[in-house]
Amino acid sequence: MSPLPFPNKWRSFGWAVREVDGHDFQDLLAAFDWAAGIKDGPSMIIANTVKGKGVSFMENEVGWHGKAPDSKQAAQALEEIGTGS
Repeated sequence: MSPLPFPNKWRSFGWAVREVDGHDFQDLLAAFDWAAGIKDGPSMIIANTVKGKGVSFMENEVGWHGKAPDSKQAAQALEEIGTGS
């Protein structure tokens, strides 16, 4: 039995479910406010994300899950996401 689609599965068990863009801070903050307002049962936020989003050599590359970049790669990644110096 497949767990997909996740939102429908959780709703079928009585959970309030909200899907958000996990890369959008405003969307996440709004979802936190929404969840805080749910008083009659459990709530769940499903943050849809892309692994390594915004970093050319990491985006959608499963090999980077749980692996730290070296200092050169870290500098490149920070530059690509706009936080490099």
